[in-house]
Amino acid sequence: MRASLIQIGVDQDETVEARRARAAALVREQSAADLVVLPELWTVGAFAFDSFTPEAEPVRGPGARTAEAMSEAAREAGVWLHAGSVVERAEGPDGETVHYNTALVFSPDGGLAATYRKIHRFGFDRGEATLMAAGAEPVTVPLPDTTLGLATCYDLRFPELFRALTGAGAQVLVVPAGWPARRAAHWSLLARARAVENQCYVLACGTAGAHAGVPQAGRSVIVDPWGETLAEAAGSEEEVVTADLDPAYVAKVRADFPVLRDRVLP
Repeated sequence: MRASLIQIGVDQDETVEARRARAAALVREQSAADLVVLPELWTVGAFAFDSFTPEAEPVRGPGARTAEAMSEAAREAGVWLHAGSVVERAEGPDGETVHYNTALVFSPDGGLAATYRKIHRFGFDRGEATLMAAGAEPVTVPLPDTTLGLATCYDLRFPELFRALTGAGAQVLVVPAGWPARRAAHWSLLARARAVENQCYVLACGTAGAHAGVPQAGRSVIVDPWGETLAEAAGSEEEVVTADLDPAYVAKVRADFPVLRDRVLP
């Protein structure tokens, strides 16, 4: 199973429409892959808070511009596509407009296979934490040869989510992010930690460039279930990171070193 992470550059001088078209073209170029991953909020930039409301969009139906473009790109490339996340505009329980940081996964026929609303919002009472509603449910996605577990950026700091995903059958943990450069060391450390403690592959896809003046870490990485780095971006420039995954290796690592069966606490 070949996975490609597209560490797309976010430049605030580029329009969302232009970046959407460019991302779709980059996805189409990855037709040799089985799974393609884009970063978090690459349409607007994870720190471009002023753009959240004007660029919010539904994930289905009229106005779902990013979903439509990514569906077409997945179908034309014939790949599973984790299209990163968008600012989802949805209707709340009382009819009010609510925004979520929502990840989208498409099947090779272009169907929307899954959505995941980010559970842990970053900002400490500012930014995303005040502008977005929180998701509530862990999400896994069955593929023909493996099962994906979905998480987004700040989620990476909360190991209990990844335990829940592993318990639900995940073998490949996919983490799109808009992770800032000043905490790049944490990004690399936590990606490997989540792989080792859950004996899963981790596909951690960040952005290049800067979001509203916040330099991005880049350093997209693919880690195997033993914690070995299979491929990693050289830095924070736009780049595609590719590696081959062996779903059977997850079972082997878990059988050879059966740490997960010794869990005591939930």
